[in-house]
Amino acid sequence: MKLEQLPQEFELARPVLQTIERAGYEAYFVGGSVRDTILGKAIHDVDIATSAYPDEIKHLFKRTVDTGIEHGTVMILDHGTGYETTTFRSESTYTDFRRPDHVTFVRSLAEDLKRRDFTINALAMRENGEVIDLFDGLTDLKQRRIRAVGNAQERFHEDALRMMRAVRFASQLDFTIVPETAAAIAAHAQLLAKIAVERTQVELLKLFTGKAPQSGLQPFLTTGLWQYCPTFSDHEAALKDVCHRLTTGTPDETTTWTLLVRAFDLSESEVGPFLKQWKTSNQMITAVQTAARAATSLATADLDAWQLYQCGEQLLPVANSVAVILGAPDREPALLAAWQALPIKTKKALAVTGRDLMQAGIQPGPQLGDLLAQLEHQVVTSQLPNDRDPLIQQALTLANLK
Repeated sequence: MKLEQLPQEFELARPVLQTIERAGYEAYFVGGSVRDTILGKAIHDVDIATSAYPDEIKHLFKRTVDTGIEHGTVMILDHGTGYETTTFRSESTYTDFRRPDHVTFVRSLAEDLKRRDFTINALAMRENGEVIDLFDGLTDLKQRRIRAVGNAQERFHEDALRMMRAVRFASQLDFTIVPETAAAIAAHAQLLAKIAVERTQVELLKLFTGKAPQSGLQPFLTTGLWQYCPTFSDHEAALKDVCHRLTTGTPDETTTWTLLVRAFDLSESEVGPFLKQWKTSNQMITAVQTAARAATSLATADLDAWQLYQCGEQLLPVANSVAVILGAPDREPALLAAWQALPIKTKKALAVTGRDLMQAGIQPGPQLGDLLAQLEHQVVTSQLPNDRDPLIQQALTLANLK
């Protein structure tokens, strides 16, 4: 197979491959960019594999960066663009089920490609668009299936994260995992517990945000992978329900976590520990707690003014999306219109500040913050106008200074 018209990203990188080839080495585009080009998808990173060793690459190009020199990867900086270029390699045993104990640089493309995870990712392309397919990956692309390169049992024992990548690709591409590969995932699912949570999290989020999440969630469940994800082991029924309901991917990370929190019926106090096990940020925890609280309310009713205010323009669509997935009516236009009609949208819009209250005679300290919070709530809920003088008078009354 030869691609006659290459994306601009490849066209711009062709001189890099040509320079390597003129020096007597082999060089190919490899990985996801080749797969996605064949599928007609937009590509992002352009990766290059070569028979040239790292020192040989550094001799050919004036500007390089050692981004992963121990694994044979050098970044070639060409005309303002960086191209990760990795020497063909073979790999040793994987005692940590993620990284090879050591790598050996080789001159053979076949040796390099056979260590890759799936046939659809083991495609290489010459700079002229000719595709090299040693493992029938083109047929698998055509038939929309995910199949491990070589022995599936060995591939997953080498790198247990590949199992999550399999279900993630199934979701993103709407492909089916072939029975032999699915069986190998089921046999090695417990190895996922040995993978860093941060790495599993990346794949999980891509699984939920894929265009066909059910295609990934179903094998995620049937192979038992879900049991080895942090905190998931007690929530099989909820995960099956989510799989049934989630016909399109979640739009973002916040929506994904909020959906899981609601599906697992976690209390607000349980959300923090749950998300901390997944290594999310404190900012994400706060956002999910707020969105989940609103999504719970939307299951049976509209949001009041204070709930609208707490969510804000960013989290209202999140709460609404989760509520809709779980069976509530779509209220997003009405919710955003109601938010727009609020007297203030943020605390900064409050007509008084702490300095104003101190000038009126209120002492600095915890009471000052409490008073501002009470004024904020009363303005949002239309108990008070957002006018400076009435707000100061109310603060003095609340502080018993009037």
